[in-house]
Amino acid sequence: MTLTLTLVRHGQTVLNARRHLQGACDSPLTRTGRAGVRVTAQHLARHDFGTAYSSPQGRAVLTAMEILRHHPDLPITVDTDLRELSFGSFERRPEHELDAVVPWSVLVPAVLAGTHPGVGGGEPGAEFMARVRGVFGRIVAAHGDASGPGAAHDRNVLVVGHGLTLGAYLATIDPSGLAALPNASVSTVEVTDGVARVVAVGVDVAGHVIGQSPVAARPAPVSA
Repeated sequence: MTLTLTLVRHGQTVLNARRHLQGACDSPLTRTGRAGVRVTAQHLARHDFGTAYSSPQGRAVLTAMEILRHHPDLPITVDTDLRELSFGSFERRPEHELDAVVPWSVLVPAVLAGTHPGVGGGEPGAEFMARVRGVFGRIVAAHGDASGPGAAHDRNVLVVGHGLTLGAYLATIDPSGLAALPNASVSTVEVTDGVARVVAVGVDVAGHVIGQSPVAARPAPVSA
């Protein structure tokens, strides 16, 4: 049988719209962000989720709460290890200021490899990747009756988080599939007999990339 992880990035925030860095800090959802989350929530309304997990950061919790309006009896677990990568002193500053120090195309692969020491005194790549692997390992293990060898059940679990955190997990399964995740987008992972595979990445059900670049999604570095 199979454990299906439905991964949703939070809705667009004020800092996203301004193209300012937002990792450990937070900002409110924009009108566009709230509308996009409602569309994604409606898209997921018929999914038979058994459990929901969310980052503790406000933008993720608000996104999760909107989705759960369609699943009023669904319990939610807030896990601090689902939080976004901290950008240290670059928090709330324009993205181009970080790019002038370390280009996004250099930073992300180094973070995923666990070799980057952290920008602006922020979270080192090794610590970030350790907690990403750890939290998703715990989530999968908590549903071993669906994900493990000889499992007897199918399960569908909702995980609401952030662009780099969700993208990092996807990259641990399939590095070649690294992609930008638009706000309120949906990615899907299936775990069968203990083996995870990426089924879909950054599906823009909220319509943020129609006729424009992805809303608040930094371009994904090209994999080697």
